[in-house]
Order: sequence, then structure tokens, then C-alpha cells
Amino acid sequence: MRNMNLDTCFTVSTLLRATTFAAEKHRSQKRKDVLGTPYINHPIAVVSLMAEVGEVRHDKDLVAAMLHDTVEDTDATPEEIERHFGKYVRDLVMEVTDDKKLSKAERKRLQIEHAPYLTPAAKVIKLADKTANVTDLIASPPVGWERQRRLDYVDWANKVVDRCGLSEHPLTREFKRRVAEARAAQSLR
Repeated sequence: MRNMNLDTCFTVSTLLRATTFAAEKHRSQKRKDVLGTPYINHPIAVVSLMAEVGEVRHDKDLVAAMLHDTVEDTDATPEEIERHFGKYVRDLVMEVTDDKKLSKAERKRLQIEHAPYLTPAAKVIKLADKTANVTDLIASPPVGWERQRRLDYVDWANKVVDRCGLSEHPLTREFKRRVAEARAAQSLR
């Protein structure tokens, strides 16, 4: 077993607490795919992409990525996030949280509009989130999403990623690779 320094232990401990928190909050939610994949798999995929492809090592950024959908999609509150994980994580989660009071079309428009103004950490979460979603479109698309809807999602996600302005980031390159795969897969169906 490798020796872990205290920073690594803290990172693992904090990330496991965030994973437990997210799993509890998302416990009754499923992805929209035919298998009804547990929702928690999505934030885990986002964190994995950030750590493995994006080489993100900042524990608070990874914790925020694990929690990125909790305020938007569960009963978690910003105050609860701050109480458990601190102000930095809360602010980052809120930066990538859509206002569910708005229409879906408006939320999507605002993601494109706001992307250039996100903090660097929020942009990376956004990149990983969109990469994970496009990957899911390839592997196991949502039930009822016909070819055109899947392609429309890919086009929209591409606009968000382009507006993030991180064209040289490894996650952007991975996103573009997966977009090409998604488009190729959709042309065959």
C-alpha cells in the first residue's frame, strides 16, 4: 500500500462524504435510460472525468462536482451544502445550478449565455458534465429520445462547451471526441 499524505487522506475523506451525501439525496432518482441507471452514477462519472481526463486534484472542485446536481434536482439547499462542505463548494455548486423555476428552453439558453463568465472551476465541472451526458447518449440514450432530439442535445452541449473557452483543456478534447462518436452513432440509427 502506498503511503498517503494527509492532504490525500483529507481529499478522499471529503470526497467520500460528498459521495454519500449525493447518493442519499439522489437515492430515489434514476437516469432516463432504458436500464433506469441509478442517478448517482452520473456525478461519479463527472468526478471521474475531472480527475482522470482533466487531471483535477483540487478536492473542493471534485466535491462540488459530486454535488453539482443536488440543489437543482433534490431537496438539498445551498445552506446545507455550505454547512457540510463550506462556502467555496456551495458557491461552485450554485454557479453550475440551473434555476428550475425557468422553462427548460430558458435554462438551456442561459447555460450558453453564462458559460464564458463561469469561474475556471465551474467551467471544468460543466465540461465534465456535458462529456458524461454525451457519453450516456452513445451508450444508453434516454428512453423516447429519437435521433433528432439526441443530435439537438449534442449540438446544444457543444455550444455550451465552446462558450466555456477552454479549447486546449484535456476535457474539451475528450468532449469533442465523444461528440464525434455520438454523431457517428446517431447517423447509423
